[in-house]
Amino acid sequence: MEYKSPVYNIISVPIEKIQPNTYNPNAVAPPEMKLLYESIKEDGYTMPIVCYFYKDKDQYIIVDGFHRYRIMLEHKDIYEREKGMLPVSVINKTIDQRMASTIRHNRARGSHDVDLMSNIVKELHELGRSDSWISKHLGMDKDEILRLKQITGLAELFKDVDFGKSWRPVKEPKQ
Repeated sequence: MEYKSPVYNIISVPIEKIQPNTYNPNAVAPPEMKLLYESIKEDGYTMPIVCYFYKDKDQYIIVDGFHRYRIMLEHKDIYEREKGMLPVSVINKTIDQRMASTIRHNRARGSHDVDLMSNIVKELHELGRSDSWISKHLGMDKDEILRLKQITGLAELFKDVDFGKSWRPVKEPKQ
C-alpha cells in the first residue's frame, strides 16, 4: 500500500470538538501570539491543526497547532469568519508517538518550557520508553535527556542508567 501523508486529507472540524493535549511544553510569548493573530487575520489558516481522533468520544486531541486553535478561541472575528471551523489533519498514533510528534513539530519551530519538557521525558520513561527511544524520536542528545531527568528529581528515571566508572573514592591515609 502506498503511503499518503495526512495533509492530503484535511477536514473541517468544529472547534468545540477539539481539545488541547495535556503534555505540550511549547510556550509562545505575547508578541508572537499577536503576530500569529495578525497572520491568521491577513492570510487565513494556511496550516491545519494536527489532531488525533477519539472515535468513541467524537473528539479531536491536538498534537500540533495549539496556538492556532487558541487564536480562534480568543478572537471572535476569526471565529466568525471561519464559522467556528478549523482545518484538521488527523494522525492515528499511540500516545507516546503523539507526544513525540508534538515535540518534533515544536522543536522544528521554537523553544520549550524546560519543566514541561522534563515532565514529558518522565512520562515517556513511565510508558517504558528508553533514553535511546527518546533521543531518536524527540531529537535530543543523551546529555539533554539526563539534564531533563535531573529536573524532575526522581531517582526512578535513573534506575537503568549505566554510570561511568572513571571516578572511585580513594581512602585517605590516617595521620
